[in-house]
Order: sequence, then structure tokens, then C-alpha cells
Amino acid sequence: MALTGTLPPLGSLMSMRILVLISGRGSNLAALVEAARAQAWPAQVVGVISNRPQAAGLQWAKNQGLPTQVLDYQSFASREAFDAALLCACVEHRPDLVVLAGFMRVLGEAFVQHFEGRLINIHPSLLPAFTGLHTHRRALQAGVKVAGATVHYVTPSLDHGPVIAQAVVPVLANDTEHSLSDRVLQAEHQLLPMAVGWHLRGELQLHEGCVRHQQGAAQTLFFPDADLTTAMAAPQQPNPIKALHASQASGPPGH
Repeated sequence: MALTGTLPPLGSLMSMRILVLISGRGSNLAALVEAARAQAWPAQVVGVISNRPQAAGLQWAKNQGLPTQVLDYQSFASREAFDAALLCACVEHRPDLVVLAGFMRVLGEAFVQHFEGRLINIHPSLLPAFTGLHTHRRALQAGVKVAGATVHYVTPSLDHGPVIAQAVVPVLANDTEHSLSDRVLQAEHQLLPMAVGWHLRGELQLHEGCVRHQQGAAQTLFFPDADLTTAMAAPQQPNPIKALHASQASGPPGH
């Protein structure tokens, strides 16, 4: 079913519950938690679920006192069995919003429809370009001059849900897959909290498959410089994300 009409109403502003799904380092998880604290969001992260037991973000979450759970997809006989178990685990947290923050599994239609309008993903490309995996490698191979990230509502069609916001970064002449990935990831740390905050505050309107900010806020962040610390975006307070990158530089993929 395609996402249509107005977004489902949320519950009490003081009781919004965010559940985050990760597969790797959890740096976007860290960005969300830090933004919730620094900006006094009307919500909090109530749990973290990973499909990979070795995901480094699990330890970060535990250090923050967040409940964590692992559902190892390799231990399930089928994709449908994994999806069913994941749905049950998510429902137990009673989330108002589920955020896929570097969650490297394609979710089935039943899961997506259960959380329709309450399921947000961040993808490391300027959708609809470069859906799926290896986005930075494919961007370099295609010779594009800008890359970036997209936050969107999830629908059963992979990486094609209504776009909430995008971040644009330049592709430099000497870029490698690793350098471009790192620069896009820094942009993600600003983009995802911005988009999630809008959703939580009820500032988004969905009409005919397009998401608009009701107060007309810009839904694109532009990073014209290679150094994202001077980029045109809302300043962020210092947080453990950089330290997380340093300590987990050799960790598994996923943001």
C-alpha cells in the first residue's frame, strides 16, 4: 500500500517513544540521542534493536543506558520469519516512531504497513538515484558531481518512500569511496535529527506523495565545502559521535 493522505496523528507530546534499528556503528543513533537531549525533544529513544550481534552501536547504546536487543537474521529460516520476530520485538516497545539508522535489511510489506507513516529511513544517496547498496561506489563510477543523503518515509517499494529532507555534498576530484562515505555520513548526522524532529513536532504534511514542511523550512541542506564543520547547516553541540567514529573505525558497515 502506498503512503497517502495526511500523516497519522501522534500521541501526547510528552510520551513520544522512538525505537531505533541499527546494523553497524550507530553513529546516526548517537546523533539522534544527542539531538533529543540538546534540543529538548518531546520524545526519547526507548530502545535499540540490531540484526547483527557484532554491531558496535549496541555497546554505545548500553553505555547510554538504553535497552538493546539483537535479532540475528542468520538464525532465522526465512526472511518472513525474521520480519515477524522483528515486528513482535518492535511492538513491545510501543513506539510512536521507528527510525532505521543504518539498518541493513530490506523489510517486508507486512512490517512496513504496520508502521505506515511512523517508519523513517536514512539512505546514503540523493534518492531516487542509487537505491540499494554500494551507493558511494556507484556514484563515483557514474561521475556525478554531487552526492548526499535522503531521509524518507518507508514504503514497501525499496528506497522510494516520500522524501522528507536531503543533504547535498560535493564529489571531489580525488574522492574515494571511503572519503565520500565519510563526508556524506557527517551530513547525515545533521540531516536525520532535523527530519525526525520535524516529524515529532507535527511539522510535516504529506500530500499526493510529497512531504512539505508546514512552516516552509528548507528541506535541503547544502554543504558546499569539503570541510563540513563550516557547512551551511544548523550548528551541532559537541557530542560523542566523533569519538565513536575513531574508536569504531574498523567496525562493521552501517551508520
